[in-house]
Amino acid sequence: MGTRTEVLVIGGGSTGCGVVRDLARRGVDVTLVEKGNLTNGTTGRMHGLLHSGGRYAVSDQASARECIEENRVLRDIAGHCVEETGGLFVKRPEDSEEYFQEKLQGCRDCDIPAEVLTGEEAREREPYLATDVEKAIAVPDAAIDPFRLCVANAVDAENHGARVETHAEVTDLLVEDGEIAGAEVTHASGKGPREHGTPGEVEEIYADHVVNAAGAWAGRIGDLAGLDVAVRPSKGVMTVMNTRQVDTVVNRCRPKGDADIIVPHETACILGTTDEEVGDPEDYPEEEWEVDLVIDTLSELVPILQEARTIRSFWGVRPLYEPPGTGTEDPTDITRDYFTLDHEERDDLPGMTSIVGGKLTTYRMMAESITDHVCEKLGVEAECDTADVPLPGSENPGDLEAAMERFGLRSPVARRSAQRLGSRTEEVLESADPNPVVCACEAVTRAEVQDAIEQAGTDLNAVRIRTRASMGNCQGGRCAHRMAAELHPEHDEATARAALDELWQERWKGQRHALWGEQLSQAMLNHALHGATMNRDNDPAASGETVDWDAFDGGPEGEHGD
Repeated sequence: MGTRTEVLVIGGGSTGCGVVRDLARRGVDVTLVEKGNLTNGTTGRMHGLLHSGGRYAVSDQASARECIEENRVLRDIAGHCVEETGGLFVKRPEDSEEYFQEKLQGCRDCDIPAEVLTGEEAREREPYLATDVEKAIAVPDAAIDPFRLCVANAVDAENHGARVETHAEVTDLLVEDGEIAGAEVTHASGKGPREHGTPGEVEEIYADHVVNAAGAWAGRIGDLAGLDVAVRPSKGVMTVMNTRQVDTVVNRCRPKGDADIIVPHETACILGTTDEEVGDPEDYPEEEWEVDLVIDTLSELVPILQEARTIRSFWGVRPLYEPPGTGTEDPTDITRDYFTLDHEERDDLPGMTSIVGGKLTTYRMMAESITDHVCEKLGVEAECDTADVPLPGSENPGDLEAAMERFGLRSPVARRSAQRLGSRTEEVLESADPNPVVCACEAVTRAEVQDAIEQAGTDLNAVRIRTRASMGNCQGGRCAHRMAAELHPEHDEATARAALDELWQERWKGQRHALWGEQLSQAMLNHALHGATMNRDNDPAASGETVDWDAFDGGPEGEHGD
């Protein structure tokens, strides 16, 4: 038996979450489905840059203008997701003076505030910059938390009546009477907040219109109805360093190339990136040379990176799109603009529109554009207000200051909680007493973890993206089990263990490419803590089995004792 909604949005990244929020605020009955967690795809695998537009001021000025416009909007509506780092485009001796001047003029042409600094002035802002950096252009880049941003959009959508289903994969599009009528969705563990181990179910969701906002996976969604949505996925590596070697976004001022940006993000720095086209957004090589490249190349800008500890690396896939016939071979030359594909007009198949391309900084603008398009089809006349109404957590900046004063939030732990929660600080921190720290690296308390569990159910990776617990230096080694313990007593031991295993595997994936030096020691310490101390490597002694000591190499006979 199927369910019905006016609009079905496929994809829980920044664009999909922006669309479901916009539609819900306009009074449309809307459902969003995402096959993993929110931010499961490209959005959760980016370097956290809120673009000023400076990056595109020479090559793609239309995108640059959109970026600076939305940069200002997001600072207003998503203040608790944005850190005002500022940005620098720095010039080394071998970099082109002509391009430096083109970048400066391009910024000014696009109304991007730009100030030229000498090398000495740039090093006053960032003392670890290389001594041979000659000069820099200062621009209003910033850092943004994509996880917090998407969750806030989804929460606001739910507050206005939307249904948001994660771990719900679209396995077919329903085509009836020559039009797309909805989608078949397979739930990984039943509808609603996730329960580990619960059998899945298949649901047919009928809709008046379907929005394909699946990013790099939009082509796969199109394939389900025989539609050619020619997304060109391009992979890029990001490498996470153990501390903030810089507090400003540092860009290399050159036309294009790999390994040209350092983004300070929360307690770490993220180095990026590469740009290599791939055929499959889920199946592509993750190669060690890419990690070496970003560290070695960016060390030319910030030499201390050579001595820093790498805690993990991860790869993201950009959902690049080019109109047919353009013929660009180099993915770095493909526009970062976005495109709306009305499949009724383009393919004579009514019922679905795809939105492709773009970037996180312009997600809200993209969502407004496609929501306008869908509302026109549905005859909905409500206006968009997403550029003016703050997201949950950013409603009243004064609330944050009042809460910090009331709770005496002067300690680093309390201040970090307040920065993450924004105007929700008082509401959340009053909910747990006592309120110990669960994740020491990121200073995440029980109150925040419990608040996230109320939203996410038993999915500890969803708790992670809401709180940053397990994302610090130990990568969950000292807190993953504490997070799982917070599921008790509402959930049984088997559920908590399954949730812990899933979180632990997700944390491990990014560490495989960073196992050298001190990080290898940290990984072995984590293994000792979880494998040996907590017996999570399934030592046979745990089940009462007899251990065959003769099978072990214990040295000369009798050395291993009894």
